[in-house]
Amino acid sequence: MTATAERLTADIGIGGMTVRLHVPDEAFLRMVEDRYAGFPGSGDDAECDFDIELLPERPTEIDSVGMADRDAEMDPDEDVRVWREGEMWNLTRGDFCAEWNPAERRGRIRQSMNPYSVDCVLRIVHTLALARNGGGFLVHAASAIRNGKAFLFSGVSGAGKTTISRLAPGDATLLTDEISYVRRAGEGYVAYGTPFAGELAEPGANVQAPIDTLFLLAQGPENRITEIASPSEAARALLRNILFFAHDAELVNRVFRAALDFVQRVPVKRLTFMPDERVWELIE
Repeated sequence: MTATAERLTADIGIGGMTVRLHVPDEAFLRMVEDRYAGFPGSGDDAECDFDIELLPERPTEIDSVGMADRDAEMDPDEDVRVWREGEMWNLTRGDFCAEWNPAERRGRIRQSMNPYSVDCVLRIVHTLALARNGGGFLVHAASAIRNGKAFLFSGVSGAGKTTISRLAPGDATLLTDEISYVRRAGEGYVAYGTPFAGELAEPGANVQAPIDTLFLLAQGPENRITEIASPSEAARALLRNILFFAHDAELVNRVFRAALDFVQRVPVKRLTFMPDERVWELIE
């Protein structure tokens, strides 16, 4: 992360893809550096190059010059909206308003001075880039590497992603306890560490490994692994947990095909477990 004569620059690399941020404020740069310290990127190969404009903490209006219209007060709890107008993607939430042109690899973010807006923009941009390339997705899943293989543990909030992460043995490397990064590699798929943390509030390790198994989590009275009845059932379960924000039929179809391809290449099983570290004896 470097400072230039005009702007301060931060390069963030996640899943082999770099997003470069140009920021006008040293305090904000330090905030970004702290949050993504373990995930440096290569600015020369940045897939996205964003200029950030910092707004007052509670802005009431954003002009529409070159940006999406934002006439109402910005509510931090407002749902994310992502849509395309020609080549331009528009991304909005209560605390930010952004646009990104993938063809030009350029974009702009207007936000208040907090790291959560950047975090959301990064997730959205990565989901769009992965869908466009047809080679992967972000999914609500904890993931860890053990003996050179990655294991994913997927489920909705409360299914046990953080619990299974806390129970991981000392020889396991945690990639995330909340959002896993999955990319196609050759005939299989690879999981990457992410800074997108859940209840553990700690970024994952910035490493990668081929995915051995995706487990669908369920808490119960015993530790057991059961087979999924069919690839279609596995795909439906996976699709329920994939992150995708855009209302775009073409990209939604690509995400659907990516999920179908994944369950054909990676075993998907159901893992019922108690909050007991012995569950990891089943996951070797």
